[in-house]
Amino acid sequence: MADFCKIPKNPVIDVLTKEKGSKFLGFLFPVNNEEEVAEELNNIKKLHHQATHHCYAYRLGFEGENFRINDDGEPSGTAGMPIYNQLLSHDLSFCLLIVVRYYGGTKLGVSGLIQAYKECAAAVLETSSSVVRHKWQKLSLQFPYTSQNEVFQWIEKYKLQIDDQQFAEDCRMWLQIRQKDAESLKRDLDNHFKIIADWDEV
Repeated sequence: MADFCKIPKNPVIDVLTKEKGSKFLGFLFPVNNEEEVAEELNNIKKLHHQATHHCYAYRLGFEGENFRINDDGEPSGTAGMPIYNQLLSHDLSFCLLIVVRYYGGTKLGVSGLIQAYKECAAAVLETSSSVVRHKWQKLSLQFPYTSQNEVFQWIEKYKLQIDDQQFAEDCRMWLQIRQKDAESLKRDLDNHFKIIADWDEV
């Protein structure tokens, strides 16, 4: 199971393409969950309330396993699917891609619609940049002050991210570790009974 994926670095707003009088406006948003999808979609619908269609596709999860496409009244398969296929071809997840259409008075036909939505979605993604998102696990460590050298060796070895720390006679640290390295660290920790670890999914 993948512990990383590509995500949009920043939103992309108002990428315009045209086809036979119809205007297509594309938007790309990084999103973490379906609540954020709904929020961004509602914002675009309010902003472009006079548009004919608000078609979209989104992918969530490190393998894009949670996804949805929506044609918003266009013939089935002519809008949401071309948008979704562009997300697949760019291997992006945790993102929402919306294409807003203002009808220009000339029908495009099935093949024309597919091409128009594909071109707008592609234009959006061509102007975007991506970053890698890793899957992390959170853990907290409780340990005596005398064990701190071992803890810092693990921090360096596993490239742990420190969220917070408290040092006294009894110390505590809140950390994050890449999912792929978690099992190895757990085995190391099992051999040190003075150190208590609590794990939690991010």
